[in-house]
Amino acid sequence: MPQIFHPSFNTVSKVTIFGAVFFLAAGGVAVAAFIRSGYATNAGITRDQPVPFSHQQHAGALGIDCRYCHTSVENSPYAGMPPTKTCMNCHQQIWVGSDMLAPVRDSYKSGKSIEWSRVHRVADHVYFDHSVHVAKGVGCTTCHGPVGEMQLIWQHGSLLMEWCLECHRAPEKFVRPRDKVFDLDWKTTGSEQKELGAKLKEEYGLKSMIHCSTCHR
Repeated sequence: MPQIFHPSFNTVSKVTIFGAVFFLAAGGVAVAAFIRSGYATNAGITRDQPVPFSHQQHAGALGIDCRYCHTSVENSPYAGMPPTKTCMNCHQQIWVGSDMLAPVRDSYKSGKSIEWSRVHRVADHVYFDHSVHVAKGVGCTTCHGPVGEMQLIWQHGSLLMEWCLECHRAPEKFVRPRDKVFDLDWKTTGSEQKELGAKLKEEYGLKSMIHCSTCHR
């Protein structure tokens, strides 16, 4: 029986098969990289706000406690946004005629809330409770990054499940004393955190929380 295909087709078929495997693998790597990129996760991205509120100035330079504005962070799933009255407690006295603060004054006069652009948003199918994390010694900067250095706030972490699981698997690497949760300058070295984290893990009754129902209810 005559041979239909030239022997060189054996090489061509092998190259095609291995090439397809290579391109599929490369495509998978590219997709994984995209999913973790700031373009997809919004990590590192600032958003335009009606007023360019500076955490660097308020929380950093002036040392205003996070809870002054985010009043429900210790007892609610949500940290809360301050009413305009909170802003005006200071700005009735300072920067009174600033054009930049005109939206704040207008909001105060009209009673209509300022429409801030949300920066941190987990997926709709994820349950997250600020009060639980605060009570277990998770600091603001652990999730939100160096807030006291941010002119405009940006999303520090990817908010991907793998990012959350890093802490849920080994909370001792991240927890701190409860009186340091709102301290934006608090830091430890690796060896200090290892010793302190182990102690706090036992004190707080922490354990690995990686069951699906922990966050997906």
